[in-house]
This record gives sequence, structure tokens and C-alpha cells, in this order.
Amino acid sequence: MLLALAASGYAVVVSVVGARAGRAALVVSARNAAILAFPLLTLASLMLLIGLMTQRYDIAYVWQTTNPSTPDFYRFTALWGSQQGSLLFWCWIMSGFAAAALVLNWKAYRRLMPYVIAYTMATLAFFVGLTFFLENPFERHWIVGTEVVKAAIQPVGGRVPTPTEIGVFSESARGLNPLLRHFGMIIHPPMLYLGFTGMVIPFAFAMAALASGDLSTNWIKATRGWKLIAWLFLSLGLILGGRWAYDVLGWGGYWGWDPVENAAFLPWLIGTAFIHSVMIQEKRGMLKVWNMFLVIFTFSAVIFGTFATRSGLVESVHSFAQSSIGAPMFFFWAAVTLVSVALILYRWHRGELKDETHKTGLLSRETLFVLNNVIFIALTVAIFWGSFGAPITSELFMGTNITLGAEYFNAVTAPLFIAMYILMGVAPLSAWGAMSVGRLGRALLVPLGLTLLTLAALFITGTTSLAALFGYGVVLLAGYVAVYETVRGALARQRTAGEPFLRALLAIFGRNRRRYGGFVVHLGITVIGIGVIGSTLFQVETQQTLRPGESLTIGDYALRFDGMVNGAIAEDGRVMVIANTTVLRSGNEIATIRPRHDIFPARRQEDMNTMMIAGAHSTLENDFYVLLVGWTPDTATFKVYINPLVNLVWWGGLVLILGTLISVAPQQTLPSRVRARVMAEAPA
Repeated sequence: MLLALAASGYAVVVSVVGARAGRAALVVSARNAAILAFPLLTLASLMLLIGLMTQRYDIAYVWQTTNPSTPDFYRFTALWGSQQGSLLFWCWIMSGFAAAALVLNWKAYRRLMPYVIAYTMATLAFFVGLTFFLENPFERHWIVGTEVVKAAIQPVGGRVPTPTEIGVFSESARGLNPLLRHFGMIIHPPMLYLGFTGMVIPFAFAMAALASGDLSTNWIKATRGWKLIAWLFLSLGLILGGRWAYDVLGWGGYWGWDPVENAAFLPWLIGTAFIHSVMIQEKRGMLKVWNMFLVIFTFSAVIFGTFATRSGLVESVHSFAQSSIGAPMFFFWAAVTLVSVALILYRWHRGELKDETHKTGLLSRETLFVLNNVIFIALTVAIFWGSFGAPITSELFMGTNITLGAEYFNAVTAPLFIAMYILMGVAPLSAWGAMSVGRLGRALLVPLGLTLLTLAALFITGTTSLAALFGYGVVLLAGYVAVYETVRGALARQRTAGEPFLRALLAIFGRNRRRYGGFVVHLGITVIGIGVIGSTLFQVETQQTLRPGESLTIGDYALRFDGMVNGAIAEDGRVMVIANTTVLRSGNEIATIRPRHDIFPARRQEDMNTMMIAGAHSTLENDFYVLLVGWTPDTATFKVYINPLVNLVWWGGLVLILGTLISVAPQQTLPSRVRARVMAEAPA
């Protein structure tokens, strides 16, 4: 870790000196040092992992996150299970992204590379320094006289614990937080870290463009794949976090507007705005200043979210304990944001960020994309205020602790999400430069007709809520537009190339992955939207205490309590209290489910943990979701939810991921003759 800190610090200084002095050898040296940080941090992470797997309880982090009964799988994932290890893991991923970007982009963007090195390595050096000096995962237990002292370096008069003493440490080892013993939460943090650290690369290239004066679209071309990869991992992390909350937290939902959830959502929102907005600069040479601000504030949101999660600023089931890293992280966040904004203003004042095109129609794609950006920024501001702004302001200036709950977020964000889906439906049908009302209306006829037909079918089959029908209509329009534009593109290809429709469909995805992969992403967001509307507006719940053989009724379902299993012991030592139940629908048995409580015994009462694990019968139509909320020797109390369409949230997430992977994949090249014919007939 110390060598990685030295290498990254060296790379920052030498890259800037080399760029300013025009000495290519110094820049190459800085690049080599930057790349070297990755194997050094790989070695550090591997050493900590070996300590976890071999039960080295003299290492304080191993003692904190595992115990002798921890299965090997959870020992491995304990690498990122608490503050110190997760910071090292964060540094390792960041160094990997930086090394990959330097290797892959070195030849094509040599003018930008010195400053890319400087910005990536400055960020890495900060986090490695934070880990090394304040949250070191290699602190060990040393014996000093009759006391046990925790320190990274052997203290004066200290000695290494004997195997017998390490055995004593193992008896009091705490083990991994039971809330983290879920596949979704095990994968959720690495996905978020990949998304967060991946955002460093677009930020570094943007800052390199500002620092070097190369304000062409080179920095955009260099970061096209990186920003999508980071966005993909961030999306996957958010979806997995929702699934974990749904399975483990026992409240029947998947998104509770928790401040730490929102801290990860904020960079996703700004990053999504940036992905859309940067296309305008590529196509029309517009929004240069705006795009710089978007990429800066995406990275700023990443750093702020990390600060909020790890500093103790907010209390949450997702957050780490309060620690000493809060102040340095806050000042780093403030410094990065201020310096970046100052660079933009400097280039703007010099007239180097002027747009190449100024005139655009009211219904043009540029205008609609700008409106789309406004919606995303408004969502970011509203969520930031509710999560952090209002609570911090009230505590600082009024001495009270105000917490804005789900009511605030639902009321404020719902209109903005509606506007977002409307723009998702309209913007892809507009043209660059100008678009008439009549032409846009004609383009909307087919998707709008399909939307109205679907709403009519929903109404006939029993969906009579006006709010639900309106919400479904807005969301469906966006999905039908994505499908319609894809089919139009395939038909154009079919006419020009004379191919069967399916082959033409595959061909357009190969030739224009960004456009049609984007439509698949829009389709995924449509599916998620339908799932959110159904599970929010039509969720029903009940709670009842039953004796064995008794049933409760909810809708056309019934839940029969068949009996209890009290005191079952799992392989990892946890004690389980299990309710055996049978689900019936219209009098027919359809499933057997076993909601339970997992009790993790500990030698100290304060370390004992209990988890309430739901039982669920899942179909595409709904989830029958059951919680065991209490029990006596003779009874059990159940809370039951019916969550309509909730599984579309997860399926939509998979579609979104597929679309992003398509967009990131390398583009195929058409022969010039075929390309000219396809472009002539393809939709705008």
C-alpha cells in the first residue's frame, strides 16, 4: 500500500512536469508508475484475502469481519464487508480502471494522457492515503505487557501473539454482519464500487481536455465506452441493492428513499443526463460547457456519496460506522469540485468552449434532450435536498433533526419521472436541427395507437384506477417508441439489403449498437416503470395471528399455518425459527413457503443479531410475500403482502443491462454501397 501511494504520487508530479516541459520520457515514466499501482494494490488485496481465508485473527480486520463459523464464501466476500477492507477494495478497482484506460487509450490520445494520469493518480493517491493512514485493514493485535494493542506497525515493546493467544482472539471474533449474508448484498457493493470508480475515467479525460486545451471531441470519443461501463455497473448495483432490501429488510418493498440508497442514485441520475447530452456535442457541436459541468458533477456526486456513506453523516442500515475519514473526504470533495469548476470557467472566459451551432427548433432532438437533462438535474436536486440538504440545514441552523420520508420523495419525484418517460417517448422520434409538429405527430401515431389499445385492454380486464392507467400510458408510450423505431430500422435494412426480417434486425444492432442498444435500455426502463407502478399502487397487505391449521385470507389467496420449527441449527451456527405455511389460491394449494427468523448467537449480548427472512411465491403476475413477525409456543403472527408486477422491476433491470452491453460492444462496419442505401432509408 505504501509503495502504491508512492507510485501514484510520483505519477501525479512527473506527468504534469513532463507535459509542461515537453519531455515525453517523463510522461512515459509517470504512466509506468501509474500502471505499477495496480499490481501493488492487487498484492495488498490478495494478502488481506489470504488473512481472511486462513483465519488470521491477529489481524484486526479479520477479527472484526469473520469468526470460526463463517463459511469460506463469506470469508472471501468479507474483503469488502467493512470500512477498511472496502476502502482497499475500492483503491484496487480504481487502480485497475486507471491502468486499463492508460494502456488502451495511450496511442490515440497522447496529448490528453499526461493530465489523465495526473487526475486519476491524484484521486487514487488520496484514497490510498486515506486507507493507509486512517483506515488501515492491516492493523494487527500486538501484545504489550498484559495488554492487547491494535496498530499497523509493531509498537515499541510489543510482540507477536502466540498461536494460543490468536486462538483466544478467535473466540471473541465478531463475524460478518448478518444483514450482509445475502447474495444481492454480497454483489451489490462491488457493482457500486465499479460504477463509482469507473466514473473517474470520464472525469479525468474531461479535466485533461480542459488542462491541455484540446477541447475537441477527443475526450468524448476516448470515454464513450468507459462511461457506459461505469453506468452499467452503477445500474446493476442499484438493482441488486433493491433486491437485497426486498429480501432481507422485511418491509415488503425494495426502495425506501434511504439516504445511502439516494447517495448512489444521484451519480446515476447525473451520469444518465451526461450520456444523453454528450450526443448533442458529438452530432451538433453544442452544450460544450454544459457537458463539462455534467461530467464534473457526476464525479462530484460519487465523492459526496462516498463521503456521506463512510463519514457517519447519515445513519442508515447501508452505511458504515462513523470514522475519522469524514473531514479529509469532505475537503477532497470540495477541492475537486471547486478546482474543476474553476477550470471550466477559465476556458469559458477565454472563449474556448463556444458552441458550433446555436439555432435549433423547438421540437428538435437537441431541444428535447436539453429538456431531458433539466428533468434529470431537477430529480438530482430534489433527492439531494430531501436526503441531505434539509436534514443538514435544519441541524446546523435550527438545532433540530428533520428527516423527510417517502411521502416527500414520492410527491416531488413522481411528476418529474412522468416528464422523463414522456420525453423518452417523444425525443427518439424527433430529428436533429428542426422538427415540425405535423411530422412529429405522424411519427407518434403508431406508438400512441398501440398505447391506447393496451390501456383499453387493461381497463376491460379490471384496471380502472385513473392514476394507474395514466402512469401505464406514459410508460408504455416510451416502450412502444423504442420497439417501433427498432422495427422501422429493421424494415429499412430489409428493403435495401434484401434480407429476411430477423437477419435485418440482427444486422442493425451490429451496425448501430449505440442507437439500438439505447432502445433496448429504454425498453428495460419501461419494464421497470410498469413494475414500479403495479407494485406501488396495487400492493395490499394484512397481518394476523394464527394457530396451527388456521388460515388468513387476502384477495383470492389464503395462507395456512401448518406449524413451527423452533431451534433448527444451520451449518454456520445460526439458529432458525421457521414457520411452515401453505399458499392457496381459489381454494387450490399452489406453494409451500417457509418464512423464518435467523438468530446469530454471540458471546456478548450486544453482538447478537436477528434477521427476518421473508418467504415468497413469485410469478410474473405478483409476489405473495410473507413475513414471520412474531411467535409464541402456540401461535405465529404473519404479515402478508401481495406485490403485483414486482418481478418486472428485476426483469427490467436485466433488459437494461442487456441494452447497455449492446451499446458498449464494438461497432461493425457496413460496406460503403450498403451503408449509403441503409442511411438513405433509415429513420432520422
